[in-house]
Amino acid sequence: MIQQRFSLVQYARPLFSDRVAMAWADPKAPMPRLMGDEVLAIEQVAAARAREFAAGRAAARSAMEQLGHTPRPVLQGDDRAPIWPSGIVGSITHTGQDALAVVTDDPAIMALGLDMEPATPLEPSLWPVVCTQNDMLWLAGLGPTQRGHFAKLLFSAKEAVYKAQYQVSRCLIDFHALDLIPDLASGRFTGTLRQDVPHFASGTRFEGQFSILASSIVTAVEIYRR
Repeated sequence: MIQQRFSLVQYARPLFSDRVAMAWADPKAPMPRLMGDEVLAIEQVAAARAREFAAGRAAARSAMEQLGHTPRPVLQGDDRAPIWPSGIVGSITHTGQDALAVVTDDPAIMALGLDMEPATPLEPSLWPVVCTQNDMLWLAGLGPTQRGHFAKLLFSAKEAVYKAQYQVSRCLIDFHALDLIPDLASGRFTGTLRQDVPHFASGTRFEGQFSILASSIVTAVEIYRR
């Protein structure tokens, strides 16, 4: 797993600015120790889910240490979103294979969004759930064998945007609330809101970046104070 850790961080870290720290943890390893009330989040979950949760929190604390902070608990709210310590914002993502976390203490950064998905095609039955009409038009311009994989990219990028905006708006929005335009040549994407949410008007654009690896798709968003 050392090689996997190196590969993920090597390719995912540049998706964020140098004001952001990133760390990795292994959800297949023995479960790391949780801090304080973090344990409440895993009282009634399956063992695999508990290990993923704990690995994500371990990665978050490792990222805090990179910024020079004493590691602190990252609790889980009633909405299941992380509750970050005062002065820190971040984002956590995990699969059954890997956990990644990013944190920053830069006051100019209002929110971070990080998502990681297996690099497998999204089932065609889910495309209309994830994709707006504009998204579907973009997919239609790709080769038939590419569409499933890039539909998964759209899914992941929207998840990253949703995580970031939720930290500010506290508003749940569905996939159709966002048009997503990837630039495959540059590894960047733009998400445009199609509705008003608290603090963000319809038409607000969120800029992000992505990396497609052999086993994973990683997407990233930073929201700056205006």
